Amino acid sequence: MLVGMQGDRAQELVGPDVWRICRELIPVGSVFAFLAEHREVLFPAEFFADMYPSPNGRPSLPPQVLAAVVVLQSLQGVSDFEAVQQLRCDLRWKAACGLGLHDTGFDPSLLTYFRRRLARSPAPRRIFTTIGEVVAATGVLDGKTRRVLDSTVLDDAVATHDTVTQIVAAIRRVIREVPDADEVAAAWCTAHDYTDPGKPKIAWNDAAARAQLVDALVTDALNLLGRLPEQPLDARAADAVGLLALVAGQDVEPATGSDGRDGRWRIAPRTIPDRMVSTVDPEARHIHKNRTRHQDGFKAHVDFEPEVGLFTAVAVTSGYGPDNSEAAVAVDLLAAENPGAVGGPELTVLGDCAYGTGELRAHLTGQGHTMVIKPPPLRRAVPGGFTIDDFEVGTDTVTCPAGHTTKLGRPQTNGNRTAQFKQVCANCPLRQRCTTAKTGRTINVHPHHELLTAARVQAATDTAWQDEYRRWQPPVERAIAWLVTHGHRRVRYRGVIANDLALHHRAAALNLRRLINLGLTATNGSWHLTPATP
Repeated sequence: MLVGMQGDRAQELVGPDVWRICRELIPVGSVFAFLAEHREVLFPAEFFADMYPSPNGRPSLPPQVLAAVVVLQSLQGVSDFEAVQQLRCDLRWKAACGLGLHDTGFDPSLLTYFRRRLARSPAPRRIFTTIGEVVAATGVLDGKTRRVLDSTVLDDAVATHDTVTQIVAAIRRVIREVPDADEVAAAWCTAHDYTDPGKPKIAWNDAAARAQLVDALVTDALNLLGRLPEQPLDARAADAVGLLALVAGQDVEPATGSDGRDGRWRIAPRTIPDRMVSTVDPEARHIHKNRTRHQDGFKAHVDFEPEVGLFTAVAVTSGYGPDNSEAAVAVDLLAAENPGAVGGPELTVLGDCAYGTGELRAHLTGQGHTMVIKPPPLRRAVPGGFTIDDFEVGTDTVTCPAGHTTKLGRPQTNGNRTAQFKQVCANCPLRQRCTTAKTGRTINVHPHHELLTAARVQAATDTAWQDEYRRWQPPVERAIAWLVTHGHRRVRYRGVIANDLALHHRAAALNLRRLINLGLTATNGSWHLTPATP
């Protein structure tokens, strides 16, 4: 046998050693050949010791072999089942993972088991971290201080659900997970037979029938939530109750009659911020990457070194809210560069206008970094009219292009200060170029106004800045293309945590491939680059 029950390699392979007898068939300089030669150095057995503290219950395959499978799987974009089929039938996979010619592989569930162990371990991103240590050992990034930030949307693995489907699914989940909820539902939930796996049977082209169904489903949800018995709930039951409360209210509002309320519920004619799009994957969100591109899923963020072509940090977020914005995530991505340490690198950080916030600029300035980040475009109150850059902003006053001066108000919750010109705009000869508001022009001054103004001036006038941006910003678009090719645009898992781990594995595999192309090899346990001679 190839392996023992404790995940230790046995003495004999199942059939001849593929790497020994078929070496000439494995492409030289490929990830397959590299793993076949250096797999045990890259992923030694002790590397996974903390994942298996007990001598019982370990997989029947060494974890370092599973790690090699995960790398190849992430590189080629195949499912667990397809990866096992490749391992069974493809000589390259067998050589890379150290299997014998006649080895039939293993059950695909072993990969799920391995990823679950990895996700719950103290170092879930260890494969990415290990490749990062190889990068550091080669010194390939020494002196390379440019970093480019970017993000892309990853499509969800499940279908987006409409309001009716979400409410029905959430009610079913409460009935299934909460003790005695089935008795409450039998007595108070009458809009639909919740044991029926299908959607409610109505004339879906009839607006009145749809409205009546929505009202009845919301009423069922509220009746169920309001009449559940008082009792302690476990995590699954509590999640089910919270999910029902969320979906029952996120898309609906009271229908209003002549008296202001007629006791019914209707679909709200508005967009709900942070709307959950699926009860199957509650962490997925509807994401607007730009005005024309709308997707459901998650947002992938990358920190990329453009000259060598390596990912230095990646992350997946739900894609909604200030904590998930590009600028907010950028702080965490760059933290891996050790920006605050004595003698640490001073970076040149590039990014598009999504990273051009005043808060991020202030943070990078404080860390001693140079910014080549495109400033966000200014909004004009009148097409072709004046922007805030045409106003003179002082410490406590603002002067308009016509020479009128007004005081700045106190800082608001978000730190902005407001200047209102009010009646001075009434007879101003420049009014048509300034505002259409009846109450006159209002100027909102950002707390980092000076940084933002200086950035706009630099982007418009500094040719060196413009050349730097044009030269080094495009490579990250190519990196994003690498990241999502082979079906990786659509995530394979549910939730932020699982997909964040998958993105780290994908980036690790791409980094390893890039290092191999640069001549990565190991000598006496030491990593170095030996570029091929022409």
